[in-house]
Amino acid sequence: MAKKESYEQAATELALKVTGPLGLELVDVEFVKEGGEFYLRIYIDKEGGVRIDDCEAASRKISDLLDETDPISEAYILEVSSPGLFRVLKKDKDFERNIGKTVLIKFFKATDGEKQIRGELESFDASTFVLKTEAGSISVQRENVAKISLDPDLS
Repeated sequence: MAKKESYEQAATELALKVTGPLGLELVDVEFVKEGGEFYLRIYIDKEGGVRIDDCEAASRKISDLLDETDPISEAYILEVSSPGLFRVLKKDKDFERNIGKTVLIKFFKATDGEKQIRGELESFDASTFVLKTEAGSISVQRENVAKISLDPDLS
């Protein structure tokens, strides 16, 4: 297992010890390098949305556990936040929760001349996503999807 995955797994295990008791859902954990700095990003959510005090409480407790166990040998910046309005969907539970919502799918390479497609997520299975678009329902193969995220109507 690569360092990145090892760090993410260790941070996930520690974050789960904190999020549940605080009434929060752990959405995602990522360890990335940007601009010469490493970031450990922990995304949380809860029914009704995450507030700044939720992020603050989770951040303090997760930071304490990370300091105690020291599972990450690199220097890093800890960020705890909501996944936001345009959250990336990664897990089946994310897709299930967002059936009926508008999503934006970006492809690895142009598919039928398009680099992305927008529509209402109707269903999904192990190999496909089905979207309702203005042109009707279409099926998209998961293997062609680089990223799928919520695309709320902000007008």
